[in-house]
Amino acid sequence: MSSVSPFRFIRKRLTHRTYGLELPFCSKLCQAPWLVQRRQQSQTVRQGKQFRMAVLGSGPAGFYSAYRVLSRIENAHVDMYDSLPVPFGLVRFGVAPDHPEIKKCQDKFTEVASSLNFTFVGNVEIGKDLPLELLTTNYDALLFAYGAATDRKLGIPNEDGLKGVYSARAFVGWYNGLPEYANLAPELDSSEDVVIIGQGNVALDVARTLLTNVDTLKKTDMTDQALAALARSKVQRVRVVGRRGPMQASFTIKEVRELTRLPSVAFLPVDRNLLPEDISKLPRTAKRLTQLLIDGSSVPLSGTQKSCALQFFLSPQAFVSSQEDSSRLGSVEFLNTKVLGSNPFDASARVIPTENRTSISTSLALRSIGYKSEALPGMDKIGIHFDKERQIISNDHSGRIVSPIRDSFDSQVMHGMYCAGWVKRGPTGVIANTMEDSFATADALVDDWRGGVPFLCGGDGWDAIKTDIIAKGTRPVSWEDWLRIDVAERARGKLKGKEREKFTNVEQMLQVLE
Repeated sequence: MSSVSPFRFIRKRLTHRTYGLELPFCSKLCQAPWLVQRRQQSQTVRQGKQFRMAVLGSGPAGFYSAYRVLSRIENAHVDMYDSLPVPFGLVRFGVAPDHPEIKKCQDKFTEVASSLNFTFVGNVEIGKDLPLELLTTNYDALLFAYGAATDRKLGIPNEDGLKGVYSARAFVGWYNGLPEYANLAPELDSSEDVVIIGQGNVALDVARTLLTNVDTLKKTDMTDQALAALARSKVQRVRVVGRRGPMQASFTIKEVRELTRLPSVAFLPVDRNLLPEDISKLPRTAKRLTQLLIDGSSVPLSGTQKSCALQFFLSPQAFVSSQEDSSRLGSVEFLNTKVLGSNPFDASARVIPTENRTSISTSLALRSIGYKSEALPGMDKIGIHFDKERQIISNDHSGRIVSPIRDSFDSQVMHGMYCAGWVKRGPTGVIANTMEDSFATADALVDDWRGGVPFLCGGDGWDAIKTDIIAKGTRPVSWEDWLRIDVAERARGKLKGKEREKFTNVEQMLQVLE
């Protein structure tokens, strides 16, 4: 990203609400079933009218989309909803604690939120506290940016039934203070050996966290309960296992380099036979990554107790219970694989199973094979099609939500409906990719608004519906409320010599506001 902030105009341009302006006309069709709701507006009619958009999700996709729309549509107002009282989504709960530089985007998001044309509505769960149908009659547009809130499963025996088997998403959420996993309590003192299944960057983040000296982690915003558990940890050896080979793995240079540089940890070099003999002909990025895998770390295995190894061509088949305790993990069974085709170094090569099997003894394993999105309650009622196979909201790749036409291979655009981020393209890429993707969705929305394309019925947004929501017992959290929580967390952290000590449950967060 450029050193010049893309948010530099937010404060200057968007500091006053638009009052006393007649909202766009909503035709009688808005009271008809969802699929026939339409509002014909020309670009001329829209000039000077307030555009009101609901963004569902307060992570990077939501904030980048909001910024773009606010900066390109005059008199735009964004209401951003989140089920938690605190914003920032994956940046707060998914980024590794020892990567504070990645979290700096929160400062930019705070600039967006400082606009009077922006409203944060936290602690409101869409589909439970607030029906989607109610949003469609109070906004010009809805933008879905709620990310991927669950993780993919392996679908093998004993994945859910044995103690010692965890998901990497739950583990990351636990040490980052995600309330959903506050009570995970992984038994890190039960095993010296850990097997991580999957070789993406999240898997390497987990491996690094398990092997990093806890005194280093105490300087981060990792939760106290996680630090205490890691201080008791007996983990000495971590294996990060993948189905394919090193040339097909999805980890990146930065994450591998950090593992090779961990003090007092031996990063074992990859079997040279699994890598091209002449790496000079590889593309620059692949060449640098391959060289790291060849070199390993400068710490010899003989000089330390801790080690990390990448193992390849192993497809998980079952979690096997311990012979001493049938309720606990004892080992993981794998089926050996091989590359399909003549070029084992092709980055896109597929693998097929062999007849050979491998068993790795361990009482602690984590699956890390990716996240997935799920449909929000009520989507079907407003005509939104969630693609269960691809685990995204059906869209035209520019962010416009589309719905399949019955008995046809065609789709129709759901006017006023957009999506961005992982729920649009799938859980891939880094925050910079999400920024580009979100800008693309916002630009499509702006083009539609300026081009006179039909939108939703419009309305006063959160201002019109908050009274009814509060009357039902929901306690919405405003941006000002979040700033009070932020101050309290920073004060707690200061006492312990770190940036912040996060609240790990919603009740604690809300108590700050009483």
